[in-house]
Amino acid sequence: MATPRIPPGMNPRDKRPGERRAVPRPGRPGGAIWYVLGFLMIMALAQAYFLAPAGRQVSYSEFKTAVRGGQVAEVVVGEQAIRGTFKADVDGSRNFTAARIEDPKLIEELDAAGVKYTGELMNRWLPEVISWVIPLVLLFALWSFFFRRMGGAEGGVMSFARSKHKVFAEDDVKVSFADVAGVDEAEQELKEIVEFLKTPKKYTALGGRIPKGVLLVGPPGTGKTLLARAVAGEAKVPFFSMSGSEFVEMFVGVGAARVRDLFNQAEQKAPCIIFIDELDALGRARGGNPMGTHEEREQTLNQLLSEMDGFDSRKAIIIMAATNRPEVLDPALLRPGRFDRQVLVDKPDIKGREQVLAIHTKQVKLGPDVDLRVIAARTAGFAGADLANLVNEAALLAARKDKTAVERSDFEDAIDRLIAGLEKKRVMSNKEREIVAYHEAGHALVATMIPGMDPVHKISIVQRGFGALGYTMQLPLEDRYLMQRRDLLNQLAVLLGGRTAEEIALGEISTGAQNDLLRATDIARAMVTEWGMSDLLGAVNYDGHKRNKFLDISMGPERGAYAEDTARLIDSEVKRIMTDAHGQARDILAGHREDLETVTRRLLELEVMEGDELRRLLNLPTGDVRESPENTPLPSGVQ
Repeated sequence: MATPRIPPGMNPRDKRPGERRAVPRPGRPGGAIWYVLGFLMIMALAQAYFLAPAGRQVSYSEFKTAVRGGQVAEVVVGEQAIRGTFKADVDGSRNFTAARIEDPKLIEELDAAGVKYTGELMNRWLPEVISWVIPLVLLFALWSFFFRRMGGAEGGVMSFARSKHKVFAEDDVKVSFADVAGVDEAEQELKEIVEFLKTPKKYTALGGRIPKGVLLVGPPGTGKTLLARAVAGEAKVPFFSMSGSEFVEMFVGVGAARVRDLFNQAEQKAPCIIFIDELDALGRARGGNPMGTHEEREQTLNQLLSEMDGFDSRKAIIIMAATNRPEVLDPALLRPGRFDRQVLVDKPDIKGREQVLAIHTKQVKLGPDVDLRVIAARTAGFAGADLANLVNEAALLAARKDKTAVERSDFEDAIDRLIAGLEKKRVMSNKEREIVAYHEAGHALVATMIPGMDPVHKISIVQRGFGALGYTMQLPLEDRYLMQRRDLLNQLAVLLGGRTAEEIALGEISTGAQNDLLRATDIARAMVTEWGMSDLLGAVNYDGHKRNKFLDISMGPERGAYAEDTARLIDSEVKRIMTDAHGQARDILAGHREDLETVTRRLLELEVMEGDELRRLLNLPTGDVRESPENTPLPSGVQ
């Protein structure tokens, strides 16, 4: 159910001192149209009443005939019409009206017939009013109506200086820390903020000062916004929510005005929480653009810095913000007195993922074979949003198959779909299926035969995703935060195992190893330029730029500042590392040539082979590695 939005200055329960009541806005667009139509109808009736000719309408020739026949008693000669009275009723009416025609003999004929006649001084004020004044009044009324609509408080064009935040009253925020899991460290940090909002005197009595700003940093989908709402829900205070991009407009000065308006309304609602999502859209470092500065964005940032310095911390207004790009923020935002507390909201470990899955499966009917810990072990690297999507995908798959509960197989299919992509039903030729089978068998054999490598969990030659013709998935046995040089070299051998298997078995190579070569080359170049793992070049970083902490994007130029001779040495070292890894994979596969054929033929029969089946074919111990506690990397595969 959507959370209702509270207009600024309104409280859902009672009216507080200095607080405005919401007054219905008069004059809706539909009502204004009816007013205009009614006014036009009144003017039409007035015109018909005051300007309509009186009596029976006769032609000028009939009028002249009546004058000659002595039937006319008197007439009033006007500029455009002649009105008169017959001596007796004609067709039930004595009054008549005739259009005037230039007739020099009219007066003589009236005198000869003894008709009393008079002239008429035409009073033209009503036609003038109708033809000039009334249109002007109508235009002014329409202009006033549209101007009020443009400047209204309901998002009109002229109200762009107003803050576009959403306000949630203390009773409307239903999220609490019970709805958050997998981020225990961040939750513990934020409980102190909740305590301060509940009992601020506990801290101010001792002379302490709560941090003005709390910056939540972490990868996308880890629950930063949810944590901010949970703080407001626990503290039972109003929650002002706005995105950083909503401050900046094309008009200079609008963003700064919106910042002032936001803080003014927050001070009236203190204690409260101001939450700015995607802070990097507003708080990017100034002066970093070589093509010039963005004046509007910098003015908005300066106003935000000024407001954070200006408001009284004793009013218990907490400013919270979230971003997944902290390295691009202006240093002035991160100094003490502003966002002086940074809270990392990282991806959960296996225990945290199990807790997150437990929250998202509360409303889902689970089968008896579903073990959330096994699912958590298979979903390493998943953020909270990814896990929520996984549960939803599994429920949709189960509903598609008309099941009464979501089973373990549905979760496994959903994981394969999220990691490797959507399964395709295209038919490949026998030759291509054989190439893909040898390729994936090569990956699996090298990964299995190298000591200490993560065990193979699944091999598939079913097409998935964007051009993936197959994949080999490994399931790590433990949390790993560091990689040694030997681990990276072994990983390179596994990546090159597919291409090497094609060379040995078919005597030819294909384009299927494109993604493997790309990933292997990136690792080899990083070993040389970033991690100092080349004996020839030594412990020097040649990369020349830093990477984003939470997003896989580069933050600087493509190449560091080094000479051409160094560049040639880097290229030669990368080539040497790749050649050594290729040789290692070739030695392993050449020594297990029969096993390569056995695994390939079996894979062609099954299309999808579990890790236990692979180890059974190789006469190795089997076991349910899905209950291992950690990370599932991206699958190696033909693309």
